[in-house]
Amino acid sequence: MAKAEKIRLDIPVLLSGVEDVKDLCVARLISLLSGRNGISEVHVANAGGSQPPQLCIHYRPDTISLQRVRELAASSGAELGERFAHLAFHTSTQHARAARRLSDKISALQGVVEAEVSTTGSVRIEFDRSLVDEAKVRSELEMLGLPLKPASSAPAKHGEGVHSHDGRAHEGGHAHDDAPTPHQGHAHAEHGHDDHADGKDHDHDHADHAGAGHAHDHGGPFGEKSELIFALLAGLMVLIGWLLAWRDLAPELVSKGFYVAAYVFGGYYTLKEAIENIRAKRFEIDTLMLVAAAGAAALGQWAEGGLLLFLFSLGHSLEHYAMGRARKAIEALAKLAPETALVKRPDGSTEQVAVAQLVVGDVVLVKPNERLPADGFVVRGESSVNQAPVTGESVPVDKRPVDDPQAALRAFEKVAALHKVFAGTINGPGAIEVMVARASTESTMARVVKLVTEAQTQRSPTQNFTDKFERIFVPVILIGVVLLLFAGFVIDEPFSTTFYRAMAVLVAASPCALAISVPSAVLSGVARAGRSGVLVKGGGPLENLGTLTAIAFDKTGTLTEGKPRLTDVVAGPGSSESELLTVAVAVERHSDHPLASAIVEGAQKRLTSGSPEPGVESVQSITGRGVSARVAGEMLHVGKAAMFSEIGGAPMPPEVARANEALIAQGRTTMVVRLGERYLGVLGVMDTPRPAAACVMRALKELGIERLIMISGDNQRVAEAVALSVGLTEAQGDLMPEHKVDAIKKLLEKGRVAMVGDGVNDAPAMANATVGIAMGAAGSDVALETADVALMADDLSQLPFAVALSRRTARVIRQNLWVSLGVVAVLIPATIFGLNIGTAVLFHEGSTLLVVVNALRLLAFEGVHSVGAVVPQAAPTAAS
Repeated sequence: MAKAEKIRLDIPVLLSGVEDVKDLCVARLISLLSGRNGISEVHVANAGGSQPPQLCIHYRPDTISLQRVRELAASSGAELGERFAHLAFHTSTQHARAARRLSDKISALQGVVEAEVSTTGSVRIEFDRSLVDEAKVRSELEMLGLPLKPASSAPAKHGEGVHSHDGRAHEGGHAHDDAPTPHQGHAHAEHGHDDHADGKDHDHDHADHAGAGHAHDHGGPFGEKSELIFALLAGLMVLIGWLLAWRDLAPELVSKGFYVAAYVFGGYYTLKEAIENIRAKRFEIDTLMLVAAAGAAALGQWAEGGLLLFLFSLGHSLEHYAMGRARKAIEALAKLAPETALVKRPDGSTEQVAVAQLVVGDVVLVKPNERLPADGFVVRGESSVNQAPVTGESVPVDKRPVDDPQAALRAFEKVAALHKVFAGTINGPGAIEVMVARASTESTMARVVKLVTEAQTQRSPTQNFTDKFERIFVPVILIGVVLLLFAGFVIDEPFSTTFYRAMAVLVAASPCALAISVPSAVLSGVARAGRSGVLVKGGGPLENLGTLTAIAFDKTGTLTEGKPRLTDVVAGPGSSESELLTVAVAVERHSDHPLASAIVEGAQKRLTSGSPEPGVESVQSITGRGVSARVAGEMLHVGKAAMFSEIGGAPMPPEVARANEALIAQGRTTMVVRLGERYLGVLGVMDTPRPAAACVMRALKELGIERLIMISGDNQRVAEAVALSVGLTEAQGDLMPEHKVDAIKKLLEKGRVAMVGDGVNDAPAMANATVGIAMGAAGSDVALETADVALMADDLSQLPFAVALSRRTARVIRQNLWVSLGVVAVLIPATIFGLNIGTAVLFHEGSTLLVVVNALRLLAFEGVHSVGAVVPQAAPTAAS
């Protein structure tokens, strides 16, 4: 990770011929990024100046990564990858200190802006193409002992130009470089206007970790278990040597020989770590242990030195094993999709091909009880599909064919859940044919595995704190140990006793447990969430979830089913129900808004078949208000009552106003229809609250969430009616998208707030909340990119589970910190007053194992049960 406190990125604002920095796309990006935790400022620079306008983003890399900024920007149609490339791959699992040291080494390479290595072996690197090319980065990584697969020759998808302006950071300021450039201190990327930008503008290398070793690899003559076997051999040598000395079964020289062997086996990997520490100019715990063991040997305390190295190496190897378990829980997700698929050819024949060879538009045959090979939709046959591996849903979901496969292929994200299927899920009793909508590398499962893998490298606030604490604590202890060596000048004792005490304090003060306490808990929590269909992007969101005091919800599609239906039709004076519906259908047919679809579907059931529709021209959407069009030469407006006071024209007749008020009082969403100066009447639409919503609200209140707020574009009375029915504490209606952002900012003044929405229309509000939570993220690229937490299923009951898991994780982290710091606080004075090295190292390594085992308990977290609601438990996946 970059060593700077703050990095500034300036992105050229390309407006596709619209010379206005107030372009909606730019405003949307600023709204999305402003207020995000870790982003201190977003603004447009050089507006109106001689230089092209720049979108300037100031962010703190210790809080939010460049990759996360890129994801958020990509969801708004901006491409930040024009200049910065992204490498992500696996290496072997390793200790927290080794991972941190490797991160520092990679960060020091020329052109690397950020680098983070997790204890599970996930590596994430951001580098500046203007300073270094990919081949050079790979070459440097190989020199560090990180062999990668050959670079892909495929061209990047972000554009042809590469700007040569530096984006590296300096302490407390903005990016700059000593080399003069036209725009010193800025990192540039072209800004596109495609609202569906996929963000695939970086180089991703997910090298096979099985074949990637490095200098920190714990392989050896016994493979991955070499360190554990060496540790056990050291313990055996100590035991034999002690028995021989205890029973006088052999000369002292023989027992000492076994102790020396214990030093060899127990110190081998510790010595390797220490040498790398010295090369990196770091004085870490491994070095402290070697000094203490050498000191014990110098004093003739070979047994205690051998015991120290045995327990320390045993703790290291078990820590390595524990991190491997957390990593395997995540890797199991990637193994859920089958390797081959049965493709149906146009002539009716079938052919078995590798899943990687499937292309969009292929039709695959999935037999009963087989795993689905790709994301797509059903085109023939009916069945039920177990979607637990992706969404965490415990009950199989019925699937039916789509009506129009080509239309579904063009708009896959809009395909209803009834037709959509995902790679890795399990087919039920019926054979189905599925049209492939995404390549295997772009499937929901593949994206989840990638995002979860990268989430492992995102540091949590507590982990940042412990790292800072260690950087201060270790030098203080070293100074204290040096001072203890001069105790003989104060008290009358031989130097051997003074030296022994100093070595004992060195062992007692080594913060091994502290180093692993937080990452082990975070990784276990992220892995456990993934097993139940909850994608958490790193330790920050995981910790923040547990500290929430309020949760804000969007209404449509979040608290309600998102399937509104037409319930009331009230004709105005001089009009008829038939005229009202005919005109409304003619206009709403041109809109893809859920309310428009409800009106069209409901009106068609009420109208007699064959009713002619008038011609419609110039259909325009009025954001947050309604729609307008020209019908039979007259202007038609369909929308909220508030719209008509804004657009002017004839006032609303009292009869229509009363009808509108009456429907609103009944919890209906209303739309008034005016043709020319004549009000045709009012349409009432109702969106049914989700059955689980009320139970979920009770569960959240039991978890300690004080405020549950609905923020909706619907009118205040409808919002209040829905809020009352599901048990929310308050409701805020009549909010435009930008007003939702303001509402979130006001809530933030009183505590930490999460925003729950669909990840598309609610993206700006989600971005400004402490935690953005997207529902129904499976199959939605936008939701996966914008959210900090993604509920893969369209199931609100996953929310209490996520909050409960976060609180349990926070509790485990606190427990681990108390144990790790408490043991150190007790052992330091105890060793000063005479506790021997053997006992100190026993408690020291015991505390390390205790915090790791405590963290691994999160993998077995079973969720919570509330009044009438069952919050998701572990989904039956390979990761379980």
